[in-house]
Amino acid sequence: MKFLRFVIVAIVAFSTQSLVAQVPAFDKLEMLYDQQHYGIVYRRANRLLDKPEYDFSQIPKYYKAISSLQLAQDPFWNARHKNAVDESFELLAKVKSSAKGKKIFEAHYYELSSLRTDLESWVSDLKRQGKQQEAYSLANKIATLFEGINVLEDSKAPEIKYEASTSVKLKERVEIIDFAKKQLGVPYVSAGDNPSGFDCSGFTTYVMNNAGVKLPRRAKDQYEASQKIKEKDAQIGDLVFFSNGTEISHVGILINELGKPKAMIHASSSKGISIVEIETSTYWKTRIVGYGRFVP
Repeated sequence: MKFLRFVIVAIVAFSTQSLVAQVPAFDKLEMLYDQQHYGIVYRRANRLLDKPEYDFSQIPKYYKAISSLQLAQDPFWNARHKNAVDESFELLAKVKSSAKGKKIFEAHYYELSSLRTDLESWVSDLKRQGKQQEAYSLANKIATLFEGINVLEDSKAPEIKYEASTSVKLKERVEIIDFAKKQLGVPYVSAGDNPSGFDCSGFTTYVMNNAGVKLPRRAKDQYEASQKIKEKDAQIGDLVFFSNGTEISHVGILINELGKPKAMIHASSSKGISIVEIETSTYWKTRIVGYGRFVP
């Protein structure tokens, strides 16, 4: 009897530990997702869902859904997985509605906030492509899922005062930023391209057009059309481009002087036109694709 009692206690202790301890397979999903390996996360999460030993957690469902929504922003992947978006939102809604799922949402606030930013950029792209119904449907799904979940706020960059210079080129760049700053506080609007509301590439197009520089409308096209420059050479007036892991999804205008910590003015989906330090933001710093130049 003593031996049987020992076995029972040991089993209960092991089971309890299994429920609260970190699971290596789940940690791996989080790490890979953070590295933007969405395809690998999607496949691994699907495999975990087929294993009964992981039925105690909703983590595999959560990662399958959020990786699927990232992948679906690629039109080729989306075409091959026609129901993926609807299924992912439905899956996340189920996770959110359960007690365990609420804890997952709280613990993964950063991931969800970043996902929302990516999805709102997708809505803007759809609108610019004339896919109004698809954009409207996606926007409604985003609003429903993220009700009560705020977007992660970036720390605002300190006011930058440019040193006096006789350089004509630098003065032109400062003038570009001075004009851009006049739009601070203008709200974010999907596909917006004027002072009543901007999206990211609508803002850069508007600002550069005022300086006599014509830009393509989409962030992806702006990147392709720009003169590529190295990080060490990027400065005030240059553009900085970001990716959601599949393609160019955001663009901002650098406001830092040459060699100084990177900061930008951009159209934030949560704050509208605002200034943010790039190098202190995990979200922006890890998603930089490159820098482009349109002004001498």
